[in-house]
Amino acid sequence: MKLDLDTSVVKTREERLGTIIGWKTGRASELSRDSVYTCSGCKSNGGKRLCENIGPFTQGSSCSERMVECQAGEVRDAILIQHAPIGCGTSQIACNSIYRNGLKNRKLPIENMKVINTNIKETDMVFGADKKLERSIEDAWERHHPKAIFIATSCATGIIGEDIDSVAMKMQKKFKIPVIPMYCEGFRSKHWSTGFDAVQHGILRQIVRKNPRKKQKDLVNVINLWGSDVFTPILSKLGLRVNYVVDMATVSDLEQLSEAAATVSFCHTLSSYLAAGLEQQFGVPEVKAPQPYGIAGTDAWIREIGRVTHREEKAEIYIEEEHRRIAAEIEKLRKSLKGKRGYAATGSAYSHGLIAVLKELGVEVDGSLVFHHDPSYDNNDPKKDSLKFVVDNYGDVPNFSVSNRQQYQFYSLLKNVSPDFIIIRHGGLAPLASHMGIPAVPLGDEHYAVGYQGIINLGEAILDILARKKFHQDLKKHVKLPYTRWWLQQKDPYILQKQGSFVENRSE
Repeated sequence: MKLDLDTSVVKTREERLGTIIGWKTGRASELSRDSVYTCSGCKSNGGKRLCENIGPFTQGSSCSERMVECQAGEVRDAILIQHAPIGCGTSQIACNSIYRNGLKNRKLPIENMKVINTNIKETDMVFGADKKLERSIEDAWERHHPKAIFIATSCATGIIGEDIDSVAMKMQKKFKIPVIPMYCEGFRSKHWSTGFDAVQHGILRQIVRKNPRKKQKDLVNVINLWGSDVFTPILSKLGLRVNYVVDMATVSDLEQLSEAAATVSFCHTLSSYLAAGLEQQFGVPEVKAPQPYGIAGTDAWIREIGRVTHREEKAEIYIEEEHRRIAAEIEKLRKSLKGKRGYAATGSAYSHGLIAVLKELGVEVDGSLVFHHDPSYDNNDPKKDSLKFVVDNYGDVPNFSVSNRQQYQFYSLLKNVSPDFIIIRHGGLAPLASHMGIPAVPLGDEHYAVGYQGIINLGEAILDILARKKFHQDLKKHVKLPYTRWWLQQKDPYILQKQGSFVENRSE
């Protein structure tokens, strides 16, 4: 589907990709098969439309506005205006901590993120807050002289219908810098990934250089979050330079996106919109390949980068060298991890990559949880089907689940599979696993498992936490979970979806 940059409002993932946030536990191959139907609308493959299971309440999640905050708010020489009640600014604390750690990992000057909240109140909900927004933009300019100003909407501004576009256009003319409206109200989309798309949509419309001064044939855009710099050592072997975006980039880095030779990422979920837009609007090819996880995925990824950038020979040399380098260490890790059962609980495409690495290490993966599922990605290409790739190359996952970070469901999911450890990135679920006696590998650095070295990194991290498993088992003995006896006895984590919010005999 061609992206529409004539409007400031991005289409949600539900509209574009058919994203769901709940699906019965089943085989990964079933979800992969039925996703093809949802994507193509064709019954010839024997699949059926995805049936979305959404519970009667939500215990834990995030929202699109927060994703905008942790992306646009972390462009180093720009400012983010949160046009929202002050409560929407509480996540600035967590985002700022992540930002500072990311800068340290990249060996960049450590600073705080720059975000201004307009502090919408009850009177503003009645009389409007456009003047507050104008004043906040003027304050941002006077205090920081940024090279761009992003405006994030909120549920409050969506409810009262604030005319953000008009204010942005007025202030852009006044200060002669991009002033970018991003429509990311929490209720606009079921899943927070639409927030990534809102930021990337704004960047494509108003920051990316429309008429590139020159094509930089050795520059590769890497769409990422806050992870350490693992792509430079990889791509430099092919004679390529890295342009990291969006987090911790500068406005200049964003401007030159249209000049790159190609675009890659560590995760199709994060990169889908921006990569497709750069290809469609500016002719920068997206590297359409499996994600760089495990040997099979990384091999295919490196070869496709080599093909797109005309460095096929260097790619083959690098692949051969890395295979020799890691062979003995991976075999050693396989022996140490033989018989262990792992469980990945992260965002969708990232979880698919982690499953590949676990199976590469000889770890049994009987179950996995993804927080949402995209039946397809922008630039709909079969080579980007990360779920099908892991099933075809590493085998099925019998207990594959989609649930939007719901703790009460996570308990049953883990109980039914009984893994030796879990891998997780997002907060809120690891403590529950620990209380069940299951240790967690917390991947705060999302690049930790990328590439050939990532297989070794993850294997060593798993051995490290398994050495501390007794602590979690002791914790289990002394902690009471905050659920009724009725719920602790349930085997079906989706029973409330089937029976509604009221279930007889559910009390103690």
